[in-house]
Amino acid sequence: MLVQLSDSHLLAAAHARLMGMDTQDSLQRVIAQVLEEQPEIDLLLASGDLSQDGSLASYQRFRQMTSAIAAPTRWLAGNHDALPAMRSVCEGSPLLEPVIDLGGWRIVLLNSAVPGAVHGYLAAEQLALLERALSTAGPRHLLICLHHHPVAIGSRWMDAIGLRNPEALFAVLDGFPLVRALLWGHIHQEFDQLRHGVRLLATPSTCAQFAPGSAEFQISGEAPGYRWLRLHADGRLDTGVSRIADRG
Repeated sequence: MLVQLSDSHLLAAAHARLMGMDTQDSLQRVIAQVLEEQPEIDLLLASGDLSQDGSLASYQRFRQMTSAIAAPTRWLAGNHDALPAMRSVCEGSPLLEPVIDLGGWRIVLLNSAVPGAVHGYLAAEQLALLERALSTAGPRHLLICLHHHPVAIGSRWMDAIGLRNPEALFAVLDGFPLVRALLWGHIHQEFDQLRHGVRLLATPSTCAQFAPGSAEFQISGEAPGYRWLRLHADGRLDTGVSRIADRG
């Protein structure tokens, strides 16, 4: 079982608010729901924008809060994150390691963040990392993760700040038939489509949500949440989204 938390947007000050929401409180509520619903977790993935301001304090708090989930954990950088601060907080741990083998699967984490920019781009070294990881995966099924969306989602303002070179990503992925899914954050909403038999998945934020299909920036009334993924040995994938409003 893999659990994905995304776009928590913590700030240096505890209980600071963003878009009208206490992002620390909403993350804590999502974590509580994860603990209630998922008794066995093999990997916790934080898929970018862990922090809103790139502060050491925000990453330290994120690490402390998510330590309640007793599972191996990996972090990805998003456009709001500051890699030097992330590396400082992760020093001596495997939190930023980009490849993890989980049963019959290999999971590859790509850094699509561009310093000082909101859009995403996969630099040459990231594409090379991807090709190496896929080429050496053997018979394992493949799950690729990044922060920015590599396909249009039907929201004009969000599509302008997605991944700028998706064709380079797909040029690599299309050469490996064991790629089963592509997973990302950034869009603060659920997304689930197929491309050439590969599942394309995005996940709600643990804080404020963006309205699907909106031409301009717009917050929706949907609740914070997370995504779970069950990776089967035969390459099948079961997945769903759970939101804190679903709690009975």
